Amino acid sequence: MASRAKGTLYATGTDASWATAPLVDSESVSRWEECRPVVCVVGPTATGKSSLSQELALALGGEVVSADSMQVYRGMDIGTAKMKPEDRKVHHHGIDLCEPNEDFSAALFQDYARSCFSALDRNGKRAVLCGGTGLYVRAAIDDYRFVRGGQRDNGIREHYARIAQEQGTDRLWALLNEKDAASAALIHPHNTRRIIRAFEMLAEGSSYAQQHACLKNIPQFVPAHFLGLEVEPGILNRRIDERVDAMIAEGLVDEVMGLLDRGFRESITAPQAIGYKEIVAALDGDCSLDEAVMRIKRTSHRYAKRQRSWFRGDSRIRWLRADSGNITELLSLALHELDTMDEAGF
Repeated sequence: MASRAKGTLYATGTDASWATAPLVDSESVSRWEECRPVVCVVGPTATGKSSLSQELALALGGEVVSADSMQVYRGMDIGTAKMKPEDRKVHHHGIDLCEPNEDFSAALFQDYARSCFSALDRNGKRAVLCGGTGLYVRAAIDDYRFVRGGQRDNGIREHYARIAQEQGTDRLWALLNEKDAASAALIHPHNTRRIIRAFEMLAEGSSYAQQHACLKNIPQFVPAHFLGLEVEPGILNRRIDERVDAMIAEGLVDEVMGLLDRGFRESITAPQAIGYKEIVAALDGDCSLDEAVMRIKRTSHRYAKRQRSWFRGDSRIRWLRADSGNITELLSLALHELDTMDEAGF
């Protein structure tokens, strides 16, 4: 069972550590109306978000805040496509925040990201939020309300996590289906974290299905400009395949072996850990390495499609064609769009 972080994260950057201070109440964060809008760069995986975000931060005198639910984990570098430290031209926040066996959530990210936005604005720097994890982006920018006590010493979470560990995730999903079939229908039977969250919401008098239905109606909380990168699906799939091949060449198998040696099997075989669970299967002899690589590519294609669907539902996003992969051209287009939005008062 994963361990839990003991408080929210106040330090920023790649050398951050957990503090024991109480979680930030987002409502207490003042001055948002006076802050310069956060620049959000969103879109599917492998569209060039990281490169564009860095160039925008350079051009705007800012820093990057990563909104990637997997890049928060230390030691999961190659498989999450983290930008190498030597390639970072500006400071990056939101990377290497915790160990793979520690819980991290959209609620914790909300506090973390908003503390970054506030600190950067006070220092006269522009925040550039770079994210493919749609829920993290919306939690940071929109008025999502999370139960503050639910992130630590959570008896309900511990109870259902124990059921998952002892009886399996399929049994856990079946229990949810008995109690809340509408929510269960929206959650993959192997997504343990989301199933447990659905039980927590039931205990709070709400439901995952109700929250899902209300997603489009949640108002914005933090001023922001949204830029989205879109790439023709065929081109994007080829990019994904090339990226996966490069990950293997760079040592993904060794990275996974190292994580297993450190005792992180349960964490890296989670459904959301694309690229890790497939390599574990190969190391366990359940498939060949070639088959594992093909599985990573197929799963990544499907993930990109889900990301595309998620972000397409947000009318705030100004979409930029990124088929060519030319970052100089993209930067020029992005800066033009930002100027337009600033002039329009968006």
